[in-house]
Amino acid sequence: MDRQWNRLLALIVRDGLLIGLAVLLWVWTLDAGPAQTATGYALHLGTALMTVLCGYLLHEWGHLIGALLVRANVVLPRMFESPFLFRFDLHRNSRRQFTWMASGGFVSSLLLVAFLLVALPAGLLASQVALGLTGLGVLATLVIEVPEFWGVVVKGGPLPTGAAFVTTASGRVERPAGR
Repeated sequence: MDRQWNRLLALIVRDGLLIGLAVLLWVWTLDAGPAQTATGYALHLGTALMTVLCGYLLHEWGHLIGALLVRANVVLPRMFESPFLFRFDLHRNSRRQFTWMASGGFVSSLLLVAFLLVALPAGLLASQVALGLTGLGVLATLVIEVPEFWGVVVKGGPLPTGAAFVTTASGRVERPAGR
């Protein structure tokens, strides 16, 4: 996290504003009631999509909090450089740090699903779409992240590589030439 505090603050502000917008959309949706017009359908779908986006962001924040709890080395990308909140440094981090980082995302997702199941009002289109798309996100996590986690933690395999990871010795994000 050395020299990355401004990026972290910017991400906190960005995601706080997005969550605030989601809350505002829910207030408007609840005030409008069931979708009966084109505007109502648009409001419900927009609310659901913003809820799912916030769910994704909370999943990513869970990963970051898990990583930071064990002082893992992470690289925060520039604001719109990556769909990931951070990149995990494979060169500088241990299996234990990977386990905590991965687990943070799983725990945050479970808490989010539990919250949505309790908090979202039954019978509203926004609730149904938000829960359905969140379910697809959880399924994607099961398909993409759980096998990697299982391979590292249970089978003792190598740490995964990919877009969410940094593999350089310096920990810097490699940028394409010309940028």
